[in-house]
Amino acid sequence: MKRLKVVVVIFLLASSTAVFGQDYKTAVGVRGGYPTAITGKHFISKTDAVEGLLSGYRGGFEITGLYERHANAFDVPYLNWYYGAGAHMGLFDDNIARPGYYFDGRGRGFTIGLDGILGLEYTLTDIPFVIGIDMKPTFDFAPTPGLWFGGGISFRFYF
Repeated sequence: MKRLKVVVVIFLLASSTAVFGQDYKTAVGVRGGYPTAITGKHFISKTDAVEGLLSGYRGGFEITGLYERHANAFDVPYLNWYYGAGAHMGLFDDNIARPGYYFDGRGRGFTIGLDGILGLEYTLTDIPFVIGIDMKPTFDFAPTPGLWFGGGISFRFYF
C-alpha cells in the first residue's frame, strides 16, 4: 500500500509540472512599446527561454538578448509569468534626431548595457499566437551611463 501511495504521489507531481511548462517551443513576432522591436523567443527547457529583440534605434539599430524563466500564473491554463536578464548593444546616428530630443547632438555612436524583464504572456489555443505584456528596465554603460524604464506588448506567432 505504501508503494502505491508513493507511485501516485510521483505521478501527480510529474503531471502537475507539465502544466507549468511552456505551451509552445518557438515564436516570432512584433513588440510595441519601448523598445518597439521584432522579437523571437525559443524555449531551451520546460521553463527556460532565450529571447532576442531587434529594434530601430535613433537612425541605427539595437540588438537585445534575454534569458528568461517561465512559470504558470494564478493557476490559469496558458497564462505564464516570466522574468529574466540580458544585455543589449547598438549603433546609432543622432544627426537625424529632432531638436530637443534628449540624445540630440552626439553624432554617430554606440550603446551597450544590461537589461531586465518581467512580464505575463497568454498562449491562444484556437490560433497559434501568444500575447505578452512586460516591463523592461535597461542600464546603459555607454554612451552615457543611465537607467531607463520601458515596457511593451508583444504579439508572436508560435510553431
